[in-house]
Amino acid sequence: MPGRVIVHGVGAVGGVTAAALFASGTDVIGIARGAMLDAVRETGLRLRAPGRDEVVPLPVVGHPGEVDWRAEDAVILCMKGQDTEAALMALREAGLREQPIFCAQNGVANERAALRLFPNVHGITVMMPALYLTPGEVAVFTEPKLGIYDIGRYPRGVDADDEGMAAVLDRAGIACFPREDVMASKYGKLLLNLMNVLKAALGSAADVGELGPAVRAEAEAVYRAAGIAWDDVGMEDPRRAALARPVDALPGVERVGGSTVQSLLRGAGSVETDLLNGEIALLGRLH
Repeated sequence: MPGRVIVHGVGAVGGVTAAALFASGTDVIGIARGAMLDAVRETGLRLRAPGRDEVVPLPVVGHPGEVDWRAEDAVILCMKGQDTEAALMALREAGLREQPIFCAQNGVANERAALRLFPNVHGITVMMPALYLTPGEVAVFTEPKLGIYDIGRYPRGVDADDEGMAAVLDRAGIACFPREDVMASKYGKLLLNLMNVLKAALGSAADVGELGPAVRAEAEAVYRAAGIAWDDVGMEDPRRAALARPVDALPGVERVGGSTVQSLLRGAGSVETDLLNGEIALLGRLH
């Protein structure tokens, strides 16, 4: 098991993950920025989930250079894909070397980017409807678990780092499944995330009509042309009904949409569409 977990990117997924790990007794540090960093430093991080509302005094820093890195540390990347390159460069400059890096991010480009700089890279497919709109607060809308994570080494395989991270995440209330081919799971999740921009453009409750099936059909066509295998990790995945049943709202908190909608509502200044739908455009142009 990792001696300490560094959650880089305390937003929706990163915030839920870090708070849950801390509450379960894991030694964890968050790397946050802006209003989230200030709020957590001042009042802690509030985690809300079905039947759960607690504030944890999560230790946070604003930059990897503020962490006293240890050989037994493990890093979970949770920032948006457009921020990955800068985060990786900062980690290298801070002295990270052989420690395992887990990419708990949407899209399929983050692991490859990490492998350019670091030798010990892993993928995590995140199935967690998390919310971050208010600094210092995160929420998740599933029960009985906080979510489901597939995990494995990149480009493939399962090793002791995967097993150790899976154990601490399971203890934190996130159902974690080590997989020999985690990227097949991540390509399946990408098919779901292609709808993010449609919901952001048309409204979370809007009927996307023929656009949704057309977007998915295009993606599956380029997958086949590129020889890419994918797994269905959508709502038909039986694990969801058993472990992560969705709820529509929490006391005082409503679901407002996926990560792209939340970025717009927070005024984040950028969205990850180029790393999601843009991946399909890239594959189409290549193949």
